Amino acid sequence: MGENTSVICMGELLIDFFCTDVDIDLERGKNFEKQAGGAPANVCATIVKLGGYALFSGKVGNDPFGHFLKNTLDEVKVDTSMLVLDKINPTTLAFVSLKKNGERDFVFNRGADALLLEEELDQDKMEQASILHFGSATALLEEPFRTTYYNSLRSAKERGQFISFDPNYRLDLWKGRESIFVDLVKQGISLADFVKVSEEELKIITGTEELESGVQILHALGAKIVAITLGKRGTLISNRKKQETIPSIPVDSIDSTGAGDAFVGAALFQFSKGNNAEKILEDFQLLKEIILFSNKVGALVCTKVGAITSIPTLEEVI
Repeated sequence: MGENTSVICMGELLIDFFCTDVDIDLERGKNFEKQAGGAPANVCATIVKLGGYALFSGKVGNDPFGHFLKNTLDEVKVDTSMLVLDKINPTTLAFVSLKKNGERDFVFNRGADALLLEEELDQDKMEQASILHFGSATALLEEPFRTTYYNSLRSAKERGQFISFDPNYRLDLWKGRESIFVDLVKQGISLADFVKVSEEELKIITGTEELESGVQILHALGAKIVAITLGKRGTLISNRKKQETIPSIPVDSIDSTGAGDAFVGAALFQFSKGNNAEKILEDFQLLKEIILFSNKVGALVCTKVGAITSIPTLEEVI
């Protein structure tokens, strides 16, 4: 992995209509602000804002919302050459409101992001990337994107590329179908070098609330590095041989939107900084330093409203 390592993040890019009414749910909210969203896009933006190089792979509508999203990524210098504009289907929309405790209420109107096809991918760029991140909240939901996503994962594994995987569980999307979600996620974990999950996701995937045993289950599935984000308590990190909880910094959280994505982006930014994957997998002290930095980036995102707009620069973190 050289200094100019490219990271490709595959998944959804969508519009978050953010409710500006204070401490109110979507049913009663009246005023909304348009913002760019989508977990893999947030990861891309974090990598680039910190000084790395990232490409976004996904699909939006060839409509005003899709053009706004492309422009938003272009402005922060994310490479959008792998962003497909669908001439028929509209851009995916999400409506988001926030409670005073920073938690979210959201609804998806699914559009073009579900329809990315394998033949629409730039395979040369896929093969040249040193890191591929699969962190889509929506990719597992339906075809054809689900097949595109998993075939890309398997191809990256066969090529020996470093794979990052984040299940990005959303309760509203999987109600009554949790077992399907778990089966699909286990396939992703089995192929991944770096797996990031929340405490809630760990419980859903492994069936245990006990962190250490849950981590071992993820390792048994195939994950080489496991990161369990614990909110204010920091992150439990494990490389099979060692595990430790790395603290975060205290912040006044006003919006947790995008914090987990910023954590992942910060980690991948550091994985791509000339360190080869083998060194990161073996050097637990280096891994701890990477997670300490990533915790800080994720925490800082919680102090501002929005996802991409709240990502700090490297100077703001240091």
